[in-house]
Amino acid sequence: MTWKTDLPVMLPVTKPEPEPFLGLKAWHILPVALFAILGPSLGFAQTEDGGQNPLVVLMNWAPLLLQGFVFNLVISVSAMALGTVVGALLGLGQISLIPVVRGGSWFVTQFFRNAPWLVLLFFAMFLLPFEISVLGLKIPFPDWLKAILGLSLPVMANVSEIVRGAVRSLPSGQWEAAESLAYTRMQTLWLIILPQCVKRMLPPWMNLYSILTMATVLASIVGVSEVMTLTGQALASEGGRPELLAPFYGFVLLLFFIYCYPIARFTVRLEKKFAVIG
Repeated sequence: MTWKTDLPVMLPVTKPEPEPFLGLKAWHILPVALFAILGPSLGFAQTEDGGQNPLVVLMNWAPLLLQGFVFNLVISVSAMALGTVVGALLGLGQISLIPVVRGGSWFVTQFFRNAPWLVLLFFAMFLLPFEISVLGLKIPFPDWLKAILGLSLPVMANVSEIVRGAVRSLPSGQWEAAESLAYTRMQTLWLIILPQCVKRMLPPWMNLYSILTMATVLASIVGVSEVMTLTGQALASEGGRPELLAPFYGFVLLLFFIYCYPIARFTVRLEKKFAVIG
């Protein structure tokens, strides 16, 4: 049946084609894997070195590298959780009516938000004690816990800005309407403002988590046994063969890509779903 009309509203609605799951297609990962892992192996086949094939060596070390990557994820989730809790409180402090609280929260947010992540990590590593004494009992303070604290500082500052920006983005009429209904400021904030801010905060929060996950490799510089540290140790155990560098580090790159890319695509979907006008 053919529709002929000058009115666009009378045209039949066409169902959009479904997008691939999370926008992830096979050709997104395949070239990266071939270039980073298989390429050096082909080059190795043309050398006179009689050592074991790089792919075989990589497969032997893959379980250990995967364990290190899981530790990276533990650090990222822990730092994100801690930074989100403290950062949310800090963000609410930035909209406080008390000048001292508002000014102090702003200063802490700007200080840690504009500080290099690696410097904050070194700060946590070398200025925090190696053990804590409680009632004569010495409790060790491990490096991985210091790494979580160090990485949570910039996360805290960025979450603070996300919360402040989301609250400020709502029309002032929301506050005025709540005030006309005799809501207190706390009731307005928790029952009206923050629930509306969730959809505004979720996409940037997920982007921040992806950035944090990729930044966890900084912990290798301070001796935490995560995937980059274990990769260096594995290469050293294999005698530092140069043909192993690209396959091993390409494998690490591939792990982070497979984990972070779906998060990025899901974030794009949320941005479209929660599109906010004004």
